[in-house]
Amino acid sequence: MNPSRSKLSQSTCGTTSPRRQFFTQSALGLGGIALASMLQQDRVSAAGFASPDGQPHFPAKAKNVIWLFMRGGVSHMESFDPKPALNQFAGMSIPETPFAEVQHSEKLKRVRVVVVNDANGQQRNKLYPLQVGYKKYGQSGIEVSDWFPHIGSRIDDISVIRSMWTTDDNHGAQVQFHSGRHMLDPRVPTIGAWINYGLGTLNDNLPQFISMGPRFFDRRDGHYLGPAYDSVGLKVDPKNPLDYARAEKEVSDREQRLGFDLVSQLNRLNESRFPHDAALEARTKSYELAFRMQTAVPDVIRFDGETAETHKLYGLDQPETRDFGQQLLAARRFTEQGVRFIQIMHGDGAAGAWDQHSNLKNMHSKLAGQVDRPIAGLLTDLKQRGMLDETLVVFATEFGRTPGSQGSDGRDHHPYGFSVWMAGGGLKGGVVHGATDEIGFHAVEQPHYVTDVHATILHQLGLNSHRMEVPGHKRLEQDFGNVIHDIIS
Repeated sequence: MNPSRSKLSQSTCGTTSPRRQFFTQSALGLGGIALASMLQQDRVSAAGFASPDGQPHFPAKAKNVIWLFMRGGVSHMESFDPKPALNQFAGMSIPETPFAEVQHSEKLKRVRVVVVNDANGQQRNKLYPLQVGYKKYGQSGIEVSDWFPHIGSRIDDISVIRSMWTTDDNHGAQVQFHSGRHMLDPRVPTIGAWINYGLGTLNDNLPQFISMGPRFFDRRDGHYLGPAYDSVGLKVDPKNPLDYARAEKEVSDREQRLGFDLVSQLNRLNESRFPHDAALEARTKSYELAFRMQTAVPDVIRFDGETAETHKLYGLDQPETRDFGQQLLAARRFTEQGVRFIQIMHGDGAAGAWDQHSNLKNMHSKLAGQVDRPIAGLLTDLKQRGMLDETLVVFATEFGRTPGSQGSDGRDHHPYGFSVWMAGGGLKGGVVHGATDEIGFHAVEQPHYVTDVHATILHQLGLNSHRMEVPGHKRLEQDFGNVIHDIIS
């Protein structure tokens, strides 16, 4: 790894210096955020990883990613993978049906249990009927749940992947979907961190990796890449979008400028003593970037200039869709400004709101109602602006839910087979890839571990996942994933 990069990362996590304390007290703690962006420009060709200017390995089809993650576990059977056999055999135990082989011990070996005999994460044998109907949408005729009619209306722009699998049967699978590693393994960088590390900035005034909404258990992204590659958490609040972006007391632009100038003078004094200190040079530049971010970020999340039609498209006119719709509209605006990776989490609570061990019908329909219209609005807006071709939108969740019932009206966690979808960024639309068996238990056709999604995203961004490795941190083969070529146009 580049020695200067290593020193820079260390400088963000050491003891608080008088200079840093000065900036924190002056509400200029944005310097740490800005430093992350500056570090992206400090490129070296390490182990064939990236060229000095952060260019991709080969021509890219996409420039940006909007990553939508539903926390808790969306039922694949009641969203994008209909299973009428569940209605036909409802109330029967799996061993009593023609599908008894799905529980053969050899087919269940992949799961690594974190808590033995946990009350959750069980298979649940009594088949539970579908709690919602389906319709065919678009020219492709792909079936989508009645809980997602607006997304269904955009199905001809979407590649549905019905054959995902993972190895964690509890909510550590949220970490696994983002990093590729099980909760029992050491923490490693997430897909957003790798993209943040691998590609240069498109806008010097904004962070390159943004996160909105409730985070999963692990609130870090960079890990051994360093804190510079963690996401920058944002709120859709123009008055206070960033932590440490406002002073405790009123500070004018002139006063802030004087503060920056003072620190720049102090840094220049040190430069004369340490003329080859790359960390000092980058840190000085980072403070300048922090100053620009204080204006640039709030400007992006002001929606005054958007039309009433756009507000309605994202559901900003309805209370149930307003919050999520604002985040997606902000995502489109950040994408326009060149932010590489925008991560939006939906579903609050420790496990995530989509975790319906009971009351699945009422809760899933409510949650789908919060996201369906805004997501369809995002796809529509991107396409009509000519942005969908270069923006890759991902709809994901940590696992599916069991074909069998938990209690009288819920479904348990299900890692053996579930669905995600991707749209834009050079991918095919109106296609279904892979399949689960007749009751949605196992991914049986073209199964994909979670890092296959990562590899596909990286490929569309012009990056070879097998070259995404830094010295001193050997990665497993599963970390790299395999590109899902069948969905690439």
